[in-house]
Amino acid sequence: MGNTTAHSTQTPTTAQSTFDVSAIRKQFPILNRQVHGKQLVYLDSAATAQKPDVVIDAEAAFYRNTNSNVHRGVHQLSVESTDAYERAREQIARLINAASADEVIFTSGATESINLVASSYGGMHVGPDDEVLITHMEHHSNIVPWQLLCERTGATLRVVPVTDRGELDMNTLRELLTTRTKIVSVVHISNTLGTINPIREIAALAHGVGAVCVIDGAQGLQHLAVDVRELGCDFYAAAGHKMFGPTGTGFLYGRKELLDAMPPWKGGGSMIRNVSFSGTTYADVPARFEAGTPHIAGAVGLGAAATFLQSIDRQALQSYEHDLLAYATEQLSGIAGVRIIGEAADKASVISFVIEGIHPHDIGTVLDNEGVAVRTGHHCTQPLMEQYNVPATARLSLAMYNTRDEIDALVQAVRTAIEVFDV
Repeated sequence: MGNTTAHSTQTPTTAQSTFDVSAIRKQFPILNRQVHGKQLVYLDSAATAQKPDVVIDAEAAFYRNTNSNVHRGVHQLSVESTDAYERAREQIARLINAASADEVIFTSGATESINLVASSYGGMHVGPDDEVLITHMEHHSNIVPWQLLCERTGATLRVVPVTDRGELDMNTLRELLTTRTKIVSVVHISNTLGTINPIREIAALAHGVGAVCVIDGAQGLQHLAVDVRELGCDFYAAAGHKMFGPTGTGFLYGRKELLDAMPPWKGGGSMIRNVSFSGTTYADVPARFEAGTPHIAGAVGLGAAATFLQSIDRQALQSYEHDLLAYATEQLSGIAGVRIIGEAADKASVISFVIEGIHPHDIGTVLDNEGVAVRTGHHCTQPLMEQYNVPATARLSLAMYNTRDEIDALVQAVRTAIEVFDV
């Protein structure tokens, strides 16, 4: 959340907080398993985070005890399902401090959320003489929907460059903002660089030229306390599976007055008020954007994840994760041949790196044999890979359940890779 949640990663410190990582780890059952005869070290939470018992139990309990369709029945199970589904919406609204639960739209994830905005809001407000502004560090999910919108409307896509340190060029961002700019869409935390972008400032700049601000928050809620009203954004897209919730779930936050004016982007059951062959009228928000039978059990699990996150001391968590990131940065930087990609001053728990003479996929294979799970590839940020002139990177991504001992295991596995390939 901009400078208030930013952390320098230059000097490792021991986190002085009440955060109890051992108690946290006990809540994530998958961390007990072994891989290739080694204790699992899971450092791939930016791809998908692991799930605590409360989320697993909530989804399982729904199927065991409550399973029925929502909003369509008067029988007891349907009433209970509807109550659970709408309660999950309220849990998410509380987590992000939305003004109303009606500002929370359930989706399949951040990708669908961004596509919803591009299709519905963008289709209404973007024309041939207009511009959409994104940045060079965006995930493909925050690039392709805007490209498609511009192709449909004749609008122009503008891209804010990224410095070699992995930070947005804010001077160029200001220069690119004009009265032609209708939408500014930017990632909260880069999934490749770990950069935390100054969202409040960007939202204010966008509003200054009459544009709306869309935030790709796929990596945000796992690490930061997100207050959408304090951030000043107009839309916030989130992925359930990255915030310790079920896969195939997510949500879009949108300011109520914007959602109320937007047309539906999918047609079907639930999103209608009345259907006839002479014309159809549509339901109020949020139902207007939730056509068909939703992932009800997933929404219930996502609500449990939201409540789980609210139960965590976020300041203590950020201090703990800052310590881990600083320690991992120091340890990896001390290995000859390792180069870290992205050294922003404001950074969350992601480190992308390359090793001279070893392809990232080979790094990942050796690490996997040692029980260490990291992500390798372009991380759906191919333009960023081109900027740094690398085909791919190895990426470790930390979460609340990781430890210094796991960083040590990673470092030892990296040294093993260097020995194996004799570089």
